Amino acid sequence: MKYTELDIKRIRNATLLSFIPGLGQFYNKQVFKGIVFLAVFLLFIIEMIGFGAGALAGLVSLGSVAGEHHSLFMLIEGSLQLLIIAIFLLFYIVNIYDARKVAKLWVENKKVNTTIKSIMSNVSDSGFPYLLTIPAYLAMIFAIIFPVLVTLLIAFTNYDFYHIPPASLIDWVGFKNFVSIFLLSSYRDTFMSVLSWTIIWTVCATTLQIVIGVFTAVVLNQKFIIAKRFFGIIFLLPWAVPAFITIMSFSNMFNDSIGAINTQVIPLLDSLLPFIDLGAIPWKTDPFWTKIAIIMIQGWLGFPYIYVLVSGILQSIPEEQYEAAKIDGANAIKRFRHITLPTIFMIAAPIFITQYTGNFNNFTMIYLFNEGGPGSIGAGAGSTDILISWIYKLTTGTSPQYSVAAAVTLFISAFVIIISLLVFKRTRAFEMED
Repeated sequence: MKYTELDIKRIRNATLLSFIPGLGQFYNKQVFKGIVFLAVFLLFIIEMIGFGAGALAGLVSLGSVAGEHHSLFMLIEGSLQLLIIAIFLLFYIVNIYDARKVAKLWVENKKVNTTIKSIMSNVSDSGFPYLLTIPAYLAMIFAIIFPVLVTLLIAFTNYDFYHIPPASLIDWVGFKNFVSIFLLSSYRDTFMSVLSWTIIWTVCATTLQIVIGVFTAVVLNQKFIIAKRFFGIIFLLPWAVPAFITIMSFSNMFNDSIGAINTQVIPLLDSLLPFIDLGAIPWKTDPFWTKIAIIMIQGWLGFPYIYVLVSGILQSIPEEQYEAAKIDGANAIKRFRHITLPTIFMIAAPIFITQYTGNFNNFTMIYLFNEGGPGSIGAGAGSTDILISWIYKLTTGTSPQYSVAAAVTLFISAFVIIISLLVFKRTRAFEMED
């Protein structure tokens, strides 16, 4: 539709007036909506005068008088105010868009809801999904985005053992913490060592539990296997016992001097296989053997979940596919490679990815087995610490480094998100195809 000069002027007036929320709606003869929008705007102004302006000023300065100003509280209040401003800006954009859209309806002689009843009816009919989802989005903002924002801001401060409020003030230091992690030798060497072990641990432990889970499920799904229920229950036992109890039990079993592995299992193997002299293995005092132990334990702990998942997937594969493959001359390996394995990965790929991301942050396994030890590689990290357990030590040690821990946390989040997105996209895990 081609607008006249008068139509363009009307649309422009509604848009310009809506720069003060509510006035554009009044201009469009939507009095009730205008009152609501104007009330929201006035509430925001009152909030800014009573709390917001001070919170933003505190966020910038982080206090000026040690012992009186609490820098951490000021940072948290400022972060909260930033979210409130972001929500208001979203409302502000919607307000302008609404005024302009309704003005177009007027000039096009289309129906415009001007009474309270018609507006509420329109909200009920067209806006019902939004009314249901808005509370969820608000909860997500304050339960998820707010803590992430606070962590993000702490990473740019000097919040550490020497700057703990209210006794001391916290200051902004820009990218100093990130520079220290990647360039300063004392942090850089530790970070690169912990990061490389974290990746090795994640890949090895998760792949091992997936391989064991898939193998046990495929074997137990064969027709010639008897007592399937009995074996199924046995395979679920590692899942039935709380993980922290299992890990602590294994920690005692792998004790170098009195553990069952060194005092009973290895001597038994030596007696059964006399040509192999294993001897006592320093499971908890040698970093290499500690890493081997925790990877094996995680494989044992994690495979039941994969086993249950894959068992369900195998039940869904039509038997006709295998029969047709047999007729075409495919042996068992080819049937597994071209039918079973693709089906498993097609369905379970998202779950497998979550297993990798879960083990990337598997604090329980690392810390309960040997507290990240043995030994130290500097900056408070042990030889088997992964990033998440190193963060724990950075924040709970005798000289906590909260800002460095926050910077490492951001790196972990970015790393996990990027890898997950790439894998999800490559595997097309969330594409809903018919």
